[in-house]
Amino acid sequence: MSGALFQINKILKDEGAILMDLGLKGKVAVITGASRGIGFETAKTLAEEGAKVVITARHEDRLIEAQTAIKEATGVEVDYAVADVTDLPAVQKAIADTATKYGTIDILVNNAGGHRAGSFEEVDNDAWRFDLEIKIIGVANFTREVLPYMRKQASGSIISVVSNSGKTPGPKSVPTSPARSAGLAVIKELSKEYGEYNIRANAVCIGYIRSEQVEKMWQNDPEHPTWEEFSKQKAKDTHTPMGRVGETTEAAKVISFLASDAASYVSGSAVNIDGGASDAM
Repeated sequence: MSGALFQINKILKDEGAILMDLGLKGKVAVITGASRGIGFETAKTLAEEGAKVVITARHEDRLIEAQTAIKEATGVEVDYAVADVTDLPAVQKAIADTATKYGTIDILVNNAGGHRAGSFEEVDNDAWRFDLEIKIIGVANFTREVLPYMRKQASGSIISVVSNSGKTPGPKSVPTSPARSAGLAVIKELSKEYGEYNIRANAVCIGYIRSEQVEKMWQNDPEHPTWEEFSKQKAKDTHTPMGRVGETTEAAKVISFLASDAASYVSGSAVNIDGGASDAM
């Protein structure tokens, strides 16, 4: 628990109130695609909650930047491992090194992304392979490596970050939407197969969040010079009832909850973080 949160918690307890303890202190978490965006914010949030965090991504320079930024923001050290999710030897090394240092792995957040989208007849097999490699094989690589540690200790939490289009694919969204739908199926299968080991598997389905990609869209939109204007317009375009684009911190908090003991009976679920935009529950 961070110093500021500790003080707030103490004050509230003195006043007779009780804060929820997420139970993340000392937990070991591995997060893929964590050098930026939702992965980075999740790493920072988990570190603030007392977890021992390892961030992974493809580029070491970006990981070092993220590591430094988290230390400056929270005062907490995090580790990093360079690993492309589709590179099995690199994934195996990242997980083995983490387990050697910390003894086990409690949390895996599958966040690595990337996508290609187009009309069905125009998209070739290379594009299909690209998306499926990242969203299915990549998830399988990391998940397969952490499961022995989770089984041994009879506990663990696996969370996949996908788009809400995985529930309701739109036109001209292949191969990315079907790949995301398959990712949701993987999570459901894991929840069924490993529930007996007290291993929970869940997904979050993301709508428009203020990611690096969305920031670039704003910067290239001369008609909406302020973020507030752009955010409102994008929400209108995407039929988002809450009327704005979400923040990465909002996604990170939900992911951290699902990773925690506070969600100890939540498994096999796919939680929308999209301001109500999706037509699916």
